[in-house]
Amino acid sequence: MARIVTLYTERPLNLNNMAHIRWYKVAEALARLGHDVDLAANAPGERRWWPRRTEELGAKLRRISLRRVRWREYDVVKIANQSGFELLERLGGAGHHHIISRLGTVVPVEDADGFYFHGELRQRMYELQGRISKSSRCIAVSNEPARALWTRQFGALPPVLLVPGGVDRDIPDPGRDPYPPGGARRCLFAGNFSYLNYAPRANEVLCEKLNRLGELLRQHQVTLYAIGPGDTELLDPRFVSHMGVVPYERTWSYLQFAHVGIEPVKGRRYLHNTESSKVYHYLRAGLPTVIEAGLPNAELVHDAGLGFVVESDDLDVFAAKVVEAVETTWDRQHAIEYVLDRHTWDHRALVYHRWLAGEAS
Repeated sequence: MARIVTLYTERPLNLNNMAHIRWYKVAEALARLGHDVDLAANAPGERRWWPRRTEELGAKLRRISLRRVRWREYDVVKIANQSGFELLERLGGAGHHHIISRLGTVVPVEDADGFYFHGELRQRMYELQGRISKSSRCIAVSNEPARALWTRQFGALPPVLLVPGGVDRDIPDPGRDPYPPGGARRCLFAGNFSYLNYAPRANEVLCEKLNRLGELLRQHQVTLYAIGPGDTELLDPRFVSHMGVVPYERTWSYLQFAHVGIEPVKGRRYLHNTESSKVYHYLRAGLPTVIEAGLPNAELVHDAGLGFVVESDDLDVFAAKVVEAVETTWDRQHAIEYVLDRHTWDHRALVYHRWLAGEAS
């Protein structure tokens, strides 16, 4: 078994944010497989001159102060997202002999439709990908379009692993209904909103779509709710009820007491290689799901048999399918078992585990 340190951001671990949740859950799953895993993250308010501190998070899983990491003590450095590699460079660890770099999205050499990132930000990300390619023992991406784009631009070495998102095997039993009292049928968008200073167009498009969907759904006595962090000031409160940022464990109640979950594409027609994490969670909760085509993992909804995939940018059809999903009787247990058989965090960690076993053999 390996001694692994994993890092992503200088910000404290925040389990209200899906990117942080993915980071933590994969680390936790690797520890369950027997690896000794340190999650390098500062505690809130922690300063670099404080003594080296550790916090036990579970069996074989610790949080270690970010600026106290001693890279030579680890067999593997695992990066969660591109920003983790930039952080590794700043902290002097980019020369480690075994870096696994997990990328949330792969960007092209020039601006193109279907990507969040354009202009100087995309160019900086592309140049960072080049450095990642030179320094990493392997790359991990979420889906085949990302792998194809990466290998076309940087080649097949280092190897590119396919590691999609995942979801918990065990979730809390339904607790208290978190929604306001009333008889309206509930449609839920549960996920991050992009920050306007980071991906402004993605934020604008998502809020435009949610506002229009909320307006259409009101005509059918369906209320659109949203939860999650990010910039939400463009949401119209007449049509979308944003219920704030919810701790991860409490989000399950929102899914369990909703009637349908939705995922619009945060672009005009498609996103090239950015999958939807929330779809795994909707399906794990047995929540019927309506998703726009154009996301690499949209077909999960068809495969699980719990919802509809609709063409992008036809919000009238999208709203009609939301109403149909609310009114349809579904085999929810089939969808839950489908996810548990294929898409838990343990399945994701096994990809890394097998890579490390092959490297050691």
